[in-house]
Amino acid sequence: MSVTTAPPRAAVPETTRDGWDLREGDPITPELSVVRLLGGGSAYEAYLAFDEVTYGPVVVKVLRPGQVEDPDSLRGLRREVEALATVNHPVVVRALRHRLDGPRPHVVLEQVDGPRLSTLVRRYGPLPEQQYLPLAIEVAGALHYLRGLGWTHLDIKAANVIMGAPARLIDLSVARPVDAAASLRSVIGTDAYLAPEQADPGGAGVPCPASDVWGLAATVFEAVAGYRPFESGDLKAPDVRERWPQLVQAPRALPDGVPGEVVEALHAGLDKDPARRPLPAQFAEMLEPALARQPRARFAGFKVR
Repeated sequence: MSVTTAPPRAAVPETTRDGWDLREGDPITPELSVVRLLGGGSAYEAYLAFDEVTYGPVVVKVLRPGQVEDPDSLRGLRREVEALATVNHPVVVRALRHRLDGPRPHVVLEQVDGPRLSTLVRRYGPLPEQQYLPLAIEVAGALHYLRGLGWTHLDIKAANVIMGAPARLIDLSVARPVDAAASLRSVIGTDAYLAPEQADPGGAGVPCPASDVWGLAATVFEAVAGYRPFESGDLKAPDVRERWPQLVQAPRALPDGVPGEVVEALHAGLDKDPARRPLPAQFAEMLEPALARQPRARFAGFKVR
């Protein structure tokens, strides 16, 4: 694969902006050449890149310039590398290699084809049953596997699901072993998808694998309805109940015509008490009858009666 070299540009001190400002053809490392910027978070940027080692496209998550010496950011990248090394499931993105030192600490991930679920919903609205049912069951399978390993993802959301065959779950940057998740006393995750025990850890319970079931139910709700199950809160409010409406409010109503099994599964997954939520495999089993009614319904991970 040939990579076009970017035209010359004025040098900008990397530390004055918290981004690498890399363009097509620029090297991330000698083996990794930028194709385009995909996005990123507060601590990292994500690039689509061409990899001379695997000789194909990959995704590279690289710490931002201002985070390279930050112990918390390095610890977070190390934790993600550990999670990716532990998890080996066909619905979870795979890591290819990593480097935690040097000028650009990074992890190299497989490149997964397909749009994010969040993009599909934003552009086209609710998904049809033949799309959201396999998606829900496939991600539930990954959560069943994570729970069996003693890990929890803690950031299940529409933007972290790539639509494909199968769906793929990405971004293990805040994933933790169950005992480490239970010790959290600060909010970790994404506002609209936080389980009550993530929004108010210690007050509403402790983050745990049931928190991922909540995140899956909130994600599937969005795919089914075209909107999220809870209104946005005021993140500056002093009262946690105003910051996180999911602590006190019931979910919005689903549109008419949603199969009864789906309504039941989503309401169960969004139960405010983590002990009353279904396990991931149970969540999938609740959806099986609706999937079985789809034309030529087939799914290899769970029994379809």
